[in-house]
Amino acid sequence: MPGSAVVEVTGLTKDYDSLRAVDGLTLSLAPGRVLAMVGPNGAGKTTTLRMMAGVIRPTSGRVTLQGIDIAADPVAAKRRLAWVPHDPQLFDTLTVREHLRFVASAWDAPDGLARGEALLQRFDLADKAEAAAHTLSTGMRQKLALACAGVHTPDLLMLDEPMNGLDPRAIRTMKAFVREEAERGAAVVISSHLLGVVEDMATDLLILVKGKCRFVGPIEDARAAFAGQGLEELFFTATESESSGAVP
Repeated sequence: MPGSAVVEVTGLTKDYDSLRAVDGLTLSLAPGRVLAMVGPNGAGKTTTLRMMAGVIRPTSGRVTLQGIDIAADPVAAKRRLAWVPHDPQLFDTLTVREHLRFVASAWDAPDGLARGEALLQRFDLADKAEAAAHTLSTGMRQKLALACAGVHTPDLLMLDEPMNGLDPRAIRTMKAFVREEAERGAAVVISSHLLGVVEDMATDLLILVKGKCRFVGPIEDARAAFAGQGLEELFFTATESESSGAVP
């Protein structure tokens, strides 16, 4: 239905000189949906997420978030999203708790501090609350980035390889966090190579190969289109005929 989507991507294209990294991608994601973005290395997944987050500008096409064009009004659009890159850049001299306070203040989230404290407990970071970011392990840095993403209750949550460095308990916590964000009405996009993990959470699927969309839609439609296969088998069927030329 018009206006029902949290995020709409229309004809999104990104060129780097003679290389087309993303080629005319169009998709729409409604509240409560969890999109698994999959594809071989160099398929254009991270480039797509960066354009959706307003970090880089597309060569052509547009991204709207709750009807707001992210290129025309980036501040208003970005207030409604949270993006966790695969290598989250933290402020090394700030403590864990100071990161959450900073995010709550930056987004003017009235309940952000309370929510941040709850997320510290949830991600087993409470005993590291006063530790500087530069002392954290890779997994702890990832958990802090996830906690920061939840402080201002975004309408769109985008996660690029969110399981990076996480142990099994933290992966379970992250999956529960994603499900609860969707249940409260957020749209979620997850890019990951861990197909079995994202299959547990996904309602929708996007398969990218060399920047081109091979499939986008509800995951049950993907299974029907590819003879009822699981996500791993479906992935190989959809991509096996393509070589793995790299794009950013």
